[in-house]
Amino acid sequence: MALEKMFNTAVLLLNGNTTLRIFRYYGSMSKEQIFVTVQNRGLIALPSSIRHRFGLDKSGAQVEVIERDGEIVLRPHVAVPVDQTWFWTERWQALEREADQAITSGRVTVFEDVDSLLNDLDS
Repeated sequence: MALEKMFNTAVLLLNGNTTLRIFRYYGSMSKEQIFVTVQNRGLIALPSSIRHRFGLDKSGAQVEVIERDGEIVLRPHVAVPVDQTWFWTERWQALEREADQAITSGRVTVFEDVDSLLNDLDS
């Protein structure tokens, strides 16, 4: 298994007595080993620190389940690409609402070209 590909992924390795080992790999390539037990109907409870770190501590959070090379890999699933999550923060959405209200009420200035904009900024 290529460890450098396992950043920010909880990997569950099934051993003979239905206990799972969770490995967390960090940028320094250190690993922490935690054991969880498979409950009835195949349920497992991820430790709260892992749920929080990967954003899985909110209701409805999802993980992608991948089976490969004898491993079960859980990858946090975000419906919005990670590099765009800033847009959906409470603060940014408040700013979007404020901008929409300004546009609706006519509190905006439209410029025909960049030079007009720059002249207005300089005045």
